[in-house]
Amino acid sequence: MKYIVILCDGMADEPLDELDGRTPLEAAVTENMDRLAKVSEVGMVRTVPRGMAPGSDTANLSVIGYDPMLYYSGRSPLEALSIGARMDAEDVSFRCNLVTLSEEEEKYEDRHILDHSSGEISTEEAAVLVEELKNGLGREGYTFYTGTSYRHLLIQKQGKVMQLTAPHDILAKRIGEYLPKDAVLRDMMERSYAILKDHPVNIRRRKEGKNPANSAWFWGAGTRPSLTSFQEKNGVRGAMISAVDLLKGIAVGAGMDNIIVEGANGGLDTNYTGKAVAAVKALAEDGYDFVYVHVEAPDEMGHQGNALHKIQAIENIDEKIIGPVCAQLKGAGEDFRMLVLPDHPTPIRIRTHTDDPVPYLLYDSTEKKAGRDVYSERTGRETGVFVECGHHLIDRLLAGKQRR
Repeated sequence: MKYIVILCDGMADEPLDELDGRTPLEAAVTENMDRLAKVSEVGMVRTVPRGMAPGSDTANLSVIGYDPMLYYSGRSPLEALSIGARMDAEDVSFRCNLVTLSEEEEKYEDRHILDHSSGEISTEEAAVLVEELKNGLGREGYTFYTGTSYRHLLIQKQGKVMQLTAPHDILAKRIGEYLPKDAVLRDMMERSYAILKDHPVNIRRRKEGKNPANSAWFWGAGTRPSLTSFQEKNGVRGAMISAVDLLKGIAVGAGMDNIIVEGANGGLDTNYTGKAVAAVKALAEDGYDFVYVHVEAPDEMGHQGNALHKIQAIENIDEKIIGPVCAQLKGAGEDFRMLVLPDHPTPIRIRTHTDDPVPYLLYDSTEKKAGRDVYSERTGRETGVFVECGHHLIDRLLAGKQRR
């Protein structure tokens, strides 16, 4: 038996007036998900433990089978594992977003966050800007690391974990009350604006009608994580397919292999087909028992507040990943179990994450169940099937496997 998770980041949502009272998942044409739903277990799962902040960090740890209450030590340290940043036990890692701030205000604290991702800036452009930050903000005990797109890191030697605000939680809001209380971090953020605002990369981006990456924003502080081996815990050899450093870092911490797909970028135009091909190859040819395919696009479209693009992302996943993976695994003669779900909702209305339970679909190619006509938030609730602890959901996927 082979096992595959299709994680549609931020896919769950709320009914929208502009969609005639439907959610983006309900409005999307998802022939493959709906076909599977008819013969699958459909239900709801709480991926974010009560009392914890909703995010892809805690939620994906849950889905992969790690209780965030035990294993979570911060978002940024998981990303640090992915990019190979060295962290000692006393060090603290911070996520460093390249964000777009409004520019008409005189004082830094009066500006507003317009875009948490700077228009999903390319990694190549971002690397140039991070190098400028290294040169202009360098000080003893603080080290910048280049990540992917707008997502980068700052490591502080022998630092202190502090509460910091995620930029996607305060879109369009005045930043003053959300700036770090730590004087060094605040000073670095303010000076980053002076360094980046008129950088040639941003001058060119404005001319092209793109959002400039005109400030650093620090958040997601944490210490070095320690995850037990996924293979030892579950008895299966696993691989991760994702464009996002957070998921790659979870894989590194869990001893899973990362499979890199050319053209996978975390955006709406990511290489969906490439991810499907890589997943099938890993399971049918390369000896992996378990593959986790993470797709960031629905979440990014939720943060942008763009319902039509979120629908497009969902339809792309259905058409270019779920359908081909099922067909090709069956064509290869493989028995498999597939779990489809979001990690958390990212509602268009608020443009950030919530901790509400999400719908899941669990398909077994060897067993037909009485499911639902479609896969959606509504049908997930209607079944009455509810998994309270998200990290137990993997037990349903890996049914029959001996787990520790």
